Amino acid sequence: MSKPELKFAGVELYFEHLRDARRFYRETLGLPISEESDRFAKFDSDAGFICLERKGSESYPSQDKAVLFFEVADLAGTIARIGKQRFVQIETNWAVMHDPEGHNVLLLQRNE
Repeated sequence: MSKPELKFAGVELYFEHLRDARRFYRETLGLPISEESDRFAKFDSDAGFICLERKGSESYPSQDKAVLFFEVADLAGTIARIGKQRFVQIETNWAVMHDPEGHNVLLLQRNE
C-alpha cells in the first residue's frame, strides 16, 4: 500500500479570550507551549499540533473558526491536481481551501 499523500499535521481553534484558552491548555492539560505571540499559542505533541488563535487575526476567515492542517510532499502538484480555483489563498509553503461547510483545510509543504 502506498503512503497517503496527506498527513495530518494539526488543528487550529479560534478564541475570543486567548489568554484564558492558553492558560487552560497549558495549566489544566499540561501541554507545553512551543511558540506564542500576542495573537496565537502553539502546543506540539507526537500526534500533531494544537494552535490557539485570537479571533479576527486570520487573513482567511473560517466558517466555524476551525482549521485542519495536512502536510503534503508536493504542494504545487497537489494544488494543480485539486484545481487552483478551489483555493481561497495560496502562499509559497501553504494553501487554504474550504470544505463544503466552509471550514478551513490548510495544506502545508512537508519538509523532509
